[in-house]
Amino acid sequence: MKVDRFDLPPDEHPDRWYNILPDLPEPLPRHKDPPEGPSRLEFIERVCLKECLRQEFSEQRWIPIPDELLELYIHAGRPRPLYRALRLEKKLGLKHVRIYYKREDLSPTGSHKVNTALAQCYYAAEEGREGVVTETGAGQWGTALSYAARLMGLKCVVFWVKSVYDWKVDRRTLMRLYGAEVHASPSDVTEFGRKIRSENPEHPGSLGIAISEGLEYADKHEEFVYCLGSVLNHVLMHQTVIGLETMRQFELTDDEPDLMIGCLGGGSNFGGFILPFAGEVLKGKRECEFLAAQSWAAPNLIKGEYRYDFADVAGYTPLLKMYTLGHKVEMPPIRADGLRYHGAAPIMSYLRHKGLLKAVAYAIDEREVFEAARLFVETEGWLPAPESNYAIRAAIDKALEFERKGEEKVIAINISGHGFLDLFAYREKLGL
Repeated sequence: MKVDRFDLPPDEHPDRWYNILPDLPEPLPRHKDPPEGPSRLEFIERVCLKECLRQEFSEQRWIPIPDELLELYIHAGRPRPLYRALRLEKKLGLKHVRIYYKREDLSPTGSHKVNTALAQCYYAAEEGREGVVTETGAGQWGTALSYAARLMGLKCVVFWVKSVYDWKVDRRTLMRLYGAEVHASPSDVTEFGRKIRSENPEHPGSLGIAISEGLEYADKHEEFVYCLGSVLNHVLMHQTVIGLETMRQFELTDDEPDLMIGCLGGGSNFGGFILPFAGEVLKGKRECEFLAAQSWAAPNLIKGEYRYDFADVAGYTPLLKMYTLGHKVEMPPIRADGLRYHGAAPIMSYLRHKGLLKAVAYAIDEREVFEAARLFVETEGWLPAPESNYAIRAAIDKALEFERKGEEKVIAINISGHGFLDLFAYREKLGL
């Protein structure tokens, strides 16, 4: 019998997050204030979680996961399985290439975002906050924070990119079922949202605009604290439970990944997947390559400049050193809206700048990534999120390339979320 699933028992769940910063060859560039205007660093200290800001540039390689939070991770279904894609390999005619995928879609809300949502809501409750406020693009982060807030007895306010809010009706319902207050962004709730709407009443919104609205809301409601779902160092660190589990699971397969692939908008799922492996590459303990799959709607790692920029449109955040398209860039809406962000996480940007991370982008019409998803559903049976389809497309392309060359390779993919609340996009893209 061929076993294609590799599981860890709950008592083998990682009890620490991995922080890659001490293992970088040089210090990661610090966030900083712009040359003019009020201090954004002081602003962030006022509206964000104190413990998360302490973790942001921590020099500890391993940061313990609190026992209560570890219990919540296990309650939410961690550890999650690693699969060998035997049926997909057969369909592609692979003889030299093996493909594995990590199932982050199996969380209660359908994505990896729960890993940091639970952590941030745990710390918000510890700080005595009444509620959390955030932005969301594809809706996965807003749903995860709504879920985590409800478990911790907190209120939750979500500003959701309008173009996605309008078509993801069922995900909006799920957020509200968890008790969240959900607003299409740009909204009439904040001054910045009203400004954008006055300039363009039909503005489709963007993640950068929604971040600005969430930050403004937190600033004006001191009982709330702002939580970010991607980009910042502590967010990627919380997600390293993915990579730490995967590393242990590969020990069960008698294989080692030669190439790890994930979709990348801001960088949270891909960072969580690869950072434990990247740390070992930096220390000379393993050989592995890393490939980020993006959309040409927002190819920040490919077309962006490595420089300081704001993480939001209004410029409320400190300046982050990252690959950026510019915080005010206009980006066309796509169905994989979680990939439509102007900047890549500073850690991922640094790895790209140092040549440890490569990137590929796919067309804005998304046909080829949804065709890859169709093949994945037909062979493996799981329905991935639109964002995850980019990783699947990249993995198929690389597998066929290696096969043509006769190269023995092992590819690992992170399936960052499921697509059950994205079926409208599947009907549209595949004519179903």
